[in-house]
Amino acid sequence: MNQYAFFYFMKDDPQRIRDTAPLHADYWKTLAPPDYMGGPFADRSGGLITFSAPDEAEAERMVSEDPFVTADVLAQSWLKPWEVS
Repeated sequence: MNQYAFFYFMKDDPQRIRDTAPLHADYWKTLAPPDYMGGPFADRSGGLITFSAPDEAEAERMVSEDPFVTADVLAQSWLKPWEVS
């Protein structure tokens, strides 16, 4: 398993974000990837999720199905392999 970090920043669309946030949270809870940790930044401008996946293709698939991604409420996002020491 490899570790990944998914950073994201929200668009200025508060109502769509409020509508999508519960779906986003439920998605990651249901998916329950190994080593999952995640949550919003304190100012709610975005968030960070860390998790393990067998390879980068699977990590990308997991992120691509996140409701924040599919609802197009993210201004910017990055998925990066993370070397935890």
